[in-house]
Order: sequence, then C-alpha cells, then structure tokens
Amino acid sequence: MRLFAGLLLAAAASAGAAQNQPAGKAQTGMATPSSTAARDPQRTFQRGQEALNAGRLDEAELAFRQVIAADPQAGSAYANLGVVYMRRKQWNKALQMLRHAERLMPQTAGIRLNIGLTYFRQNEFLQAIPPFESVVHDTPDAEQPRYLLGLCYFFAERWADATTTLEPLWAQESAHLPYLYVLSNAAHRAGRKDLDDRATSNLIKLGDGSPEYRLFVGKYYLNLEQYDQALEEFQAAAEANPNLPFVHFNLGLAHLKKQEYTQARDEFLKDATVEPDLALNYEYLGEVYWLMNDDKNAESSYREALHRDPRRVSSHLGLARIYQQQKKYAAALAEAEAAVKADPERSDAHYVRGQLLLRLGRKAEAKKELEAAAPGDESGGQAAQPTVPSPELLQESQ
Repeated sequence: MRLFAGLLLAAAASAGAAQNQPAGKAQTGMATPSSTAARDPQRTFQRGQEALNAGRLDEAELAFRQVIAADPQAGSAYANLGVVYMRRKQWNKALQMLRHAERLMPQTAGIRLNIGLTYFRQNEFLQAIPPFESVVHDTPDAEQPRYLLGLCYFFAERWADATTTLEPLWAQESAHLPYLYVLSNAAHRAGRKDLDDRATSNLIKLGDGSPEYRLFVGKYYLNLEQYDQALEEFQAAAEANPNLPFVHFNLGLAHLKKQEYTQARDEFLKDATVEPDLALNYEYLGEVYWLMNDDKNAESSYREALHRDPRRVSSHLGLARIYQQQKKYAAALAEAEAAVKADPERSDAHYVRGQLLLRLGRKAEAKKELEAAAPGDESGGQAAQPTVPSPELLQESQ
C-alpha cells in the first residue's frame, strides 16, 4: 500500500539538519573521526546521507559514526544512524539512536515518526501509539502518521479512536481497499453505522473481481462471521492467484472457524510456502494440531512461530497448555512466564501462570497472578488484537 512507501529514509534527519548541523568539535565518541570528518563533519555527513540514499548501509553507518565522534551533539547523524539500523531491522539499535536524536532535536516530528515505525514494524502497536499520537498532534494534516496511528488503534481494538483517526483520510484513501476494510470494521464495532455503510458501499463499488479485491471482501465477511461467503471469496482469489500473499492464511482462518481442521491445516501450510516468515501461520498450525490431538506437531509449530517472533504470546501459552496436559508443570510455567514477560497486559497469560503456580503449590504467588487476570473471567480475558488477524495490512509497499 502506498502509505507505507519508505520509512522517511533520511528525511527525519534531514528535516532537522539545518537547525543542527555537525559542528566539528574534537572529542572522543562512538568512533574515531577521520581527519576529513574532524575538519569538515558537514561534508562527512553529506557523504553518509548519499550512501544511505543509495542503500550502502555500511558506508553510511561509518560516516555518521565519524560525524558523532567529531560532534556528539549532531542529532541528525544519530537520526540517520537510526534509519540505517531500521533498514537492517536491528530494532534495539535503531531505537537507541532515535531516542538519542529525539533528546537532541525534540521538535523534529520525523524522528518521532521513525520511533513509532520501529515499534510498528515489530508489531508492538501499543508502544507505537504515543510517538504516532505526538506526530499527529504536531502535524494533523500529515497522511502517513495518521494512517499508522489509526492502524495501531485498530490492532489494539480501540475502535472509536481508530474510526475518528482514519475518517479524516477519506478524501485521500477512499479508493483503496485496505483503508476501506479497516474503516468499515472499526466503524462497525464503534457503532458508527453511517460510516460503516459508506465505507462498505465504497468497497463494493471498487469491485473489479481482482484477487486482491476478493481477498478484502472475504475479510469483510470473515469479520461478520459469515464464513461461507468468506470462503467463496477467498477461494475465488486463490484460484485466480494461488500465490497471492495471505489468501491461504485467510482460507485457513475461515476453515478453522468452521471447525474444519484438516482443511485449515492444509491452507496454513500452503500460506507458509508463500509467506515462510509469517509467524502467525505456525501459531495457527499449532492451534489446529492441538485441536486435532496432535501434540507433537502442535509443539513443533508453536516453536516455529516463536523462532520467527519470540514475542508471540499465544504460542507461549499454546506450549504451556501442551506441557500442562502432559503434567510437565515446570516447563509449562516457564512458557507462561515468557508469555507474561512478552505482554504484561495479557490477562490470559496471568491466569495460566496462576493456575500453574497453584499446581506447584505456590499459593501466594498464584493468588497475585489470578488477581491480575480479568475478574470473573476464567479464560483469563482476551488479548488486545482484532477479532480476525490481518497480517496483510502490515506488508510494506514495494
């Protein structure tokens, strides 16, 4: 989708470069400055900028580190280093550099946007919300941060916030399927029937029979729990383009909802060949195998999911469930604790940990955990995620 084209590249840094150019102070720092960097850090910065724009990340990193060594107050160099690490998906390093740049250049909205994007690309939507909110507050007419903030609200099930954030983008985005899909679902859950009807009507008007269109129409039906209609749309999309990303994933979801476990398994396996790094495929395979009483493959699938994304709380809890049934309580507790650590707000993780602590006779700890779970909800509450997972909304534009 076009809104995801580019992480600002070095634009976040460039926006503040005029107000915070490298000053050439001689001082030790992150790297030893070259003689050129010490004499002319601005020239070294420009060389790094050109290397970054050309995708020569090692060269860009070296140049920006030399600038910082010569001038530790060069906020734009820290910001661009953050972009280098974002390109490499070295998220912790990216955040370290961007946070440093933010302290030096607090008024530069582009840096905060990249901080939000760093969290967003890791599916840490709750963490991404505050920086995106600050950018939207400062630049309310900017399209990309508003859209990203709306998506974060959507994934956090803050339906009213998602609706009010995304509605102002109607003029720019109402001809795009992902936007209409998100807006119609958020408006439906927020009780905004007028907007739900308008977005749905536009979704229908855009109908061109393409596989992508049928994918999003199928998602619409899937959210309404109209599984037969959803299957019809997904199957038509898959027949037209068997390699369409996420179409087999959604077919798997529809079959799973209908308790058609063999078909669901087959579809998730198909999608794993198209999207081999999508952790959700393996997590749902784990769920399907569990429901088919195939503990060995369930455990293997959950492990595959965690290999691709160690923060998959549901995969940790799936493993805890398997080990609990096998009376391997210590192993089960380790998985429950990993789930709580990954997302302390997941009340179901607290509930599972509490139950396991009871099994192990640790009653005082168990009581605290069970109190942290949703009161009166023996399932331990629900995760803060949409009713139907939507990984297709997270793919970057090419």
